[in-house]
Amino acid sequence: METIPQIDFHGMEPSPDYRDEILRHIERLEDKYGRMTSCRVVVTAPGGHHRTGGHFEVRIHLVLPDEREVAVDRTPDPDERFQRFEFALNDAFGRAGRQLQDEVGRMRGKMKHHEEAPTGVVKQIMREDGYGFLESEDGREIYFHRNSVRAPGFDNLDVGVRVNFVEEEGREGPQASRVMPIAEKAPE
Repeated sequence: METIPQIDFHGMEPSPDYRDEILRHIERLEDKYGRMTSCRVVVTAPGGHHRTGGHFEVRIHLVLPDEREVAVDRTPDPDERFQRFEFALNDAFGRAGRQLQDEVGRMRGKMKHHEEAPTGVVKQIMREDGYGFLESEDGREIYFHRNSVRAPGFDNLDVGVRVNFVEEEGREGPQASRVMPIAEKAPE
């Protein structure tokens, strides 16, 4: 990175542990997507804010070499998990990574073609826990989270449905993002 990452804490004392975790996330983004020219992360502590209430809010602003920008400015419909710093941080950097992946693809001139995306079949859904597994064309089991499922959404997804997806390396192995149903049921 051309400049030192700027990390600000609002409504709380700066924490060396939190700062180190943020720096690890930034380093992972750079390792995966290449050079960034600058990065600013703002962590707002839980408080009496009318919009976030008792939730951490993490905002990220990245600048890429050709002056393109990636910004994660809002916390999507916070739930009780956002009361934990680690969850809010992982969520924000996950969203930043997906946006950065799109920007890097555009910078390299790649167009999105859904028919070229890997396909798989939904094998397991844990509705109450908000995740599931799909089987890729090469027989691998790949995790996906409810937030990764495109319209008509996770709650309308059934076992046996064929999907397109984008594969990413998650903390515990491969995971699918941008899961898009392409047919009612896979042929049996």
